[in-house]
Amino acid sequence: MTTPARPSGAFVGASWAALLFGAIAFLTGLWNASMQLNEKGYYLTLLLYGLFAAVSLQKSVRDRLEGIKVSNMYFGLCWISLASALLLMAVGLWNATLAPSEKGFYAMSFAMALFAAVAVQKNVRDVAASPAADQPSQI
Repeated sequence: MTTPARPSGAFVGASWAALLFGAIAFLTGLWNASMQLNEKGYYLTLLLYGLFAAVSLQKSVRDRLEGIKVSNMYFGLCWISLASALLLMAVGLWNATLAPSEKGFYAMSFAMALFAAVAVQKNVRDVAASPAADQPSQI
């Protein structure tokens, strides 16, 4: 097994910025939306569920690549969870009484947050596994 290269500070920062921007944009859109509270709760729950599913799947894939045992059941549940979050978001937006531009906004900020969550998880793991993480910083 090879030690992954430590990600650059710029990539780590860009990943965190994309995650925060995507999630905050999605949440700001929900806050300002003129939908009922139960609809807002539906989309908020999907964002949280989608982020968790994406990070969990990324961790499971990485664990398997590194030879760490991940049960087939858990690995399958990760895939099902991510697919469910994406399908539920698509169905929710398809049936929503929103303007097409609003639907696109929610879809893109959701996708951006999920992708960025995977990148942040990868960076956190790469930084923790890098040889420089074991040495105290020199100031």
